[in-house]
Amino acid sequence: MAIGISVVVPVKDEEKNVAPLANEIAAAIANEPSAEIIFVDDGSTDATPDMLVNLKQRLPQLRVIRHARNLGQSRSILTGVRAARFDTIVTLDGDGQNDPADIPKLLAILRADENGIGLVSGIRIQRRDSLSRRLVSRAGNAIRSRLLRDGASDTGCGLKAFRREAFLTLPYFDHMHRFIIALMLREGFGVRFVEVNHRERRYGASKYTNVGRMLVSVNDLLGVRWLQRRYQGQTEAREL
Repeated sequence: MAIGISVVVPVKDEEKNVAPLANEIAAAIANEPSAEIIFVDDGSTDATPDMLVNLKQRLPQLRVIRHARNLGQSRSILTGVRAARFDTIVTLDGDGQNDPADIPKLLAILRADENGIGLVSGIRIQRRDSLSRRLVSRAGNAIRSRLLRDGASDTGCGLKAFRREAFLTLPYFDHMHRFIIALMLREGFGVRFVEVNHRERRYGASKYTNVGRMLVSVNDLLGVRWLQRRYQGQTEAREL
């Protein structure tokens, strides 16, 4: 893979958010010698795809990939990572709540240890979500951390930086983006955490409900725990 960064942004029905977000990302990575921005539209039913295509005229580093139907955030991230031209990946949510200005901070940590770190994950401070959503998230993170022992306090933060090769070694399943930390550790990669900004959603509404998120998470949590128990770790393999 070429040396550079690919910023992957999964979106669905975010027609009012994509333009300001894309411009902020472009400003945040302006000093990178080689970079691209990949928006993966996950079957939007509004004007999101049209907005993104129009943006390409002003942002030459922007690429737009569209799913023919809605497949979920994890599949969108996978699509973007597979399409990426560069070896370092940055992901962030498409609703504008993650701050692109934090991208250089994550990249600096990832690049400080090129051999050991596979992932740098953001931890949102002063979250701008509703009280009920914060409480559900706190409870879910506590249960998950106790079972998976991944040391993570905020798996829902979409702002992450990781090595493309490391991500592609992870077992894929729907909703796996919420377990990237545990899966990276399972594969033997180092994980670091950094505090990042969190902003209020400007337009639109969240695609997730508290109840729906909890019901899905139970099965996924048990599945990831099973994956942890059924893996013996990495080892050197060489041809004789």
